[in-house]
Parts: sequence; structure tokens; C-alpha cells
Amino acid sequence: MASATATGSPDPGDLGRGEQAGQSARRRPRRDRPPGALSGWLFSSRLGGLIILLNLLGLFIIIGGSLIADEIRQGLVHARLESLRTQGELIANVIDQVATAGDPAPALQPDAAEGVLGALFIPRDQRARLFAADHRLLADSDVVADRVDVAPLPPVRRGGDGSPRGWLAAHGLPDPFGARREQTARVQLDHELDLALAGATVSDVRMDQDGHRVVSVSIPIRHVRQVLGVLTLEASDVDQVVAAQRRALIPFILLAVGVALGSSVLLTRFIALPVMRLARAADQVRLFRARAIALPDLDRRRDELGDLARSLAGMTAALSQRMTAIERFAADVAHELRNPMTSIRSAVETLEIARTEAARQKLMAILQQDINRMDRLITDISNASRLDAELARDAPQRVDLVRMIGDICGYYEALAKPGVAHVRFIAPPGGEAIAVFGREGPLSQVLRNLIDNARSFSPAEGEVRVSLQTSRDEVTVRVDDDGPGVPPENMETVFERFYTSRPKGAAFGGNSGLGLAIARQIVETHGGRIWAENRIEDGEVRGARFVVAMPRAR
Repeated sequence: MASATATGSPDPGDLGRGEQAGQSARRRPRRDRPPGALSGWLFSSRLGGLIILLNLLGLFIIIGGSLIADEIRQGLVHARLESLRTQGELIANVIDQVATAGDPAPALQPDAAEGVLGALFIPRDQRARLFAADHRLLADSDVVADRVDVAPLPPVRRGGDGSPRGWLAAHGLPDPFGARREQTARVQLDHELDLALAGATVSDVRMDQDGHRVVSVSIPIRHVRQVLGVLTLEASDVDQVVAAQRRALIPFILLAVGVALGSSVLLTRFIALPVMRLARAADQVRLFRARAIALPDLDRRRDELGDLARSLAGMTAALSQRMTAIERFAADVAHELRNPMTSIRSAVETLEIARTEAARQKLMAILQQDINRMDRLITDISNASRLDAELARDAPQRVDLVRMIGDICGYYEALAKPGVAHVRFIAPPGGEAIAVFGREGPLSQVLRNLIDNARSFSPAEGEVRVSLQTSRDEVTVRVDDDGPGVPPENMETVFERFYTSRPKGAAFGGNSGLGLAIARQIVETHGGRIWAENRIEDGEVRGARFVVAMPRAR
């Protein structure tokens, strides 16, 4: 049987059946995960979820710590206010009973009120003041108790304690903001007194004249229903509460820093280092021209790095197989070219010693035949070597097989010569368009190779029939001839490169043995299948049939 390779136009001399080596063991193409939306990526990406989780964990710790510390501060301030409110109400009741006189117009007695404040124990971090209805100060616990705040002097430092007020005090300069602070503190106190004189108990955190925050409770002094004055009880330990709040944040801050460091170590260990190892393994192929790549053991990982490692392993395996196929192809080409070269060398050496004109003509005919054979081989080898690039260059499109097969069969019939088998297209009924996704040029080359191969084994004035059948998901193209059929042991061998088995009477050297190998390569690149079988009628082989099955386009 002969092998046919398609060239620029169909030629009855392009005959044969062959297979590309290594194509019998097929691999199912890897299905990549379709791209999804951002939410889908977050849920499907293991590394993405890990990175986001680790980055948010430290933030959640800080936010949670801040909320907890704020709750602690609010709780301490609330407890302090409640304590001051209880003390203030007790003191206000005592002042109402002891330091109010007059009927029917009662009034506060400043001396008696001072005696009450002096008799009561007021802690050093608290201050009690009694104001009249006109905001006039009547009594002050700091004055009554004659308190003098004693504190050790700070060490002598040039420029004060480092604060602006300390620097001004160290240089004997007045504080330009002191008057403003006192005015602000007085306004806040007057507002608090107004609310208390209206009969409401006021609890607040405000600034005093020294710029310190204080917890303040103002309680109206009532005699029956009349408000005679206001008792203001202040606590100056708010700064200690805030300091305690900040100290409470320290464990959360340290924990957040630890989580950030831990996440950095984890990301480095599980992402950066494996990527570096993959890069170094890839460099081995580039630097040492190795075929295989010693990848780190990441196949068990079920994340993107595992996918990357498996993809690199598959890529290098495919490259290695491709290089092996190229080497085998080169060896096959050298072997096929050596035969006509040997024949040409022998003919040239014999031509010099040929004695008769008939012998020289015979040798010249052999030379011409071998030169044509070499030209055929070189042309088909060039087409086969460019096939991968042509398949990768053109984007798949919708191809109408009914139109394409009809045009090719009509072209063969238009150029038919006497003594050559005719080509007939058996179109499917109904005139429905049947399409596949692919590249029209290579697909038409497959059909021409199969038709040329069938014509080479058909008897003179015989017929090659091309039919098209469809199912729900697949399209099948059949090319039938009336030749001797395919030997059962050669059903796969016919698709090998450079395999030729010529029928009797076929011209030697008219076939390269690449036609069917190229056809299988094109079909499998399009996700289809191609195989050979015999047509059996009444228990006898009536011809060969080549079948191409491809996914149907919807």
C-alpha cells in the first residue's frame, strides 16, 4: 500500500497509508478551570484564601483588641461616674440637711457647707465644689482640707520635660495656650452647672483648667423642690484609665505582630521557597540543556503551586516527548533520503561504464525517478515539519463540512483523467449544514490525503465515495474505496511515518509515506479520531474505509 501526502493540488500519484510514530498512545487533554468572578476565585483559590486569611487575621486582632480596650475604658469610666454619682448624692443630701436655712425662702449657708466638706473624707484624686445658683463658688474641698500636693521634683533637664509647656516653663516663658485652656474649661463647667441648676444630674468627662481630663458629676442641691446650688464632684484619674486602656492594648498589638511575623514565615515557607525551587529546577533545563526537570515534591499539594508543579512536569514531559519525536523524525528522514541517494550514486557510477545507448537511457531514467522521489520526499518532509506551526498560527473557526467536502470532491471530478477512479460525495439528506470547530486548511488537507490514498488502491475507472454522518455530539466522515483493503495486522501501521506498501503496478517512488501520518496528526490536534477498517460484504473484503470522527459544533 502506498502513502499519499497532500501538496498544492490533488495528484493521483500521491498514494499510501502511514502513521506518525508515537501517536498511538493518546492523552486526554487537560481541562483548565474556567475563569470565574472574584468571589469564585476567592472560594476556589487555596493560596488566595490563605493569604487573605493571614492578612486579615492580624487586622482582626487589632480591631478586636481596640474594641475590647474601648469596652474596658468605657466600663471603667462608667463605674467611676456611678461611684461619683453615689458619693455626690450622699454629700448633696447632707448639705441639704445641714447647710440650708430660711423659711419660706431657704438659702445655702457657705460656712456650714464648708464644715460639711471638711468633715467628710474626700480622696486626694477627687475634688468637691459647691456653687450657688449664680455660679459663685461657695466651698471647695481642696481649700477646706488645706491640701498641698507634694511630688518629687523631676531631674534637671535642659529644655524642660520635652513637652512645649515644659520647655516654656524651663525658659521662664508664659504658656500662650494657658488662657485658652482656662476659658475652655470654664465654658464646659458653666454648661454643666446650667444643666444641673435646671434640675438634672449631669455626668461627663471634660477638661480642667490645666488641660487634664476629669470625670465630673454635678448634682443639684434641692430643698423641697427648689434648687439652691450645685455640688460638683470631680475625679482626676481619667488619664490613669486611658493609660490602663493603652496597656490593655499591648497584648493585642504583640499578638498581631506575632501573627504578622508568623504569616510572613508561612507565606515564605509555603509560597516563596517552593516558587524559588521551581525556578531553580527550570534553570537546570536552560543551563544544562536537560530534557527532564527534577521538580520538588509538590504533586500532593492541592493548591495553585501544586497545579503549577504538575503543569511544569507535564510540560517538560511533553517537551521531552517532542524532542524524542523530532530525533526519530530526523532519523527516519535520513533513512528515507539515503535510499534514493544510494540509488543515484550507483546509477552515476554505472553510467560511466555503460557501453550501449540503451543502458545509458535506462540509467538516466533511474536517475530521473530517484530525483523525483527525493523532490517528493523533501516537499512532504517540509510540509510535515511546518504542520505544527500552521496549526498553532490559525485560530479555530466554524467549518461547514458539507460545503468543504462538496468543493473538494467537485474539484477532483473536474480534473479527473481517464483510467483514474472517480470521486463522489454522498451528501446527507435535508441539506442541513454540518459544522465543526477547526482550521479549514488542515482539515481539507486531511480529506485530500484520504481521497488520494483511496484513489491509489481503486481499480481503473473505479469510484471513491465520501459520506458524512452525524450524531448528537459527533460528526463522522467516511472515505470508501473498492481496493484490496487493509491487512488486519497493518490497521495501525498504515499511520506510521514513511510506511509504504505499494499495490502492484504502482510507480516506485511516487509516495513519501507521510500522508496518513499527517492526517492523524491534524485530526488529533482538533480533538478527533481517525482509524482504518475494511468493508465486508458477503464475508469478503470489498475495499478499505478510513473514518474520521470529530466533535460537532453547536
